[in-house]
Amino acid sequence: MKLISVIVPCFNEREALPFFYREIARISGEQKGVSFELLFIDDGSTDETLDYLKELRRQDPRVKYLSFSRNFGKEAAMFAGLRAAAGDYVAVMDADMQDPPGLLPKMLDVLEGGEYDCAAVRRVSRQGEPRIRSFFARMFYRIINRISNADIVDGARDFRLMTRQMTDAILSVREVNRFSKGIFGWVGFRTKWIEFENVRRVAGETKWSFWKLFLYSLEGIVAFSTAPLAISSIAGLFFCLFAFLMVLVVILKTLIYGDPVGGWPSLACIILFTGGIQLFCMGILGQYLAKTYLECKRRPIYLVRESDGFADAQQIL
Repeated sequence: MKLISVIVPCFNEREALPFFYREIARISGEQKGVSFELLFIDDGSTDETLDYLKELRRQDPRVKYLSFSRNFGKEAAMFAGLRAAAGDYVAVMDADMQDPPGLLPKMLDVLEGGEYDCAAVRRVSRQGEPRIRSFFARMFYRIINRISNADIVDGARDFRLMTRQMTDAILSVREVNRFSKGIFGWVGFRTKWIEFENVRRVAGETKWSFWKLFLYSLEGIVAFSTAPLAISSIAGLFFCLFAFLMVLVVILKTLIYGDPVGGWPSLACIILFTGGIQLFCMGILGQYLAKTYLECKRRPIYLVRESDGFADAQQIL
């Protein structure tokens, strides 16, 4: 009998977890010929999330959990779950029900067919989401697919069911600054996309503000593309050529008309503009340097405070 590991990152999801557990318990109970393990990753929650997971563990032996020493972020939680998963198939999904558990049987059928290594879902609409947020999300997908070799589908969510082979390939990518949407595409393998309408949270509030999503998008661009460095180099070359041409114009104008160039306001604007371009390019370089610095430190991606349900503690360390 094949085992399916369901990884559920949780950060202050006490309100949503009862809805999620009831639904995933119903779905898993209806599946014949497969067994389930439910891996809940408590990402340093400050509410009663961990207490509820302990209660679930006492009630259902399929439930396993590990709790971080602090909040390390969803990327670290997903990586910890992937390391701890023992299943032949591994699923990653959110606890807020925006990843409908009802799609799991269909995803399982896709993998059982043998043609695909991964069944993933993408939203075909963003109903209920602020327009400005939807606009920038679409722009991000367009930009990163043009400047990187990572295949990131517009509307793709982290919700997916993968074979053991693909899971091991993802685990082999040990970078600290993780951007899983890019990693899923970078490792390759055959992926079947399943479309669904956007679903709102069943309870609680989203942890992703516009600013956090913006920073997360920068993580993805820096992690999977060096195009910003090339753009800054091209911008520098352009302004050097432009400055050289303007020097020639000033010299010719002075020689021909005897009229030196005047006007300190225009000069001040030029200085501020070029200075801003320089700072912008330095900021791009600084982002790559900062990521390199963090990678060189080799700090652990996460630290576990406590766990229950894992026979081998080394699995999660």
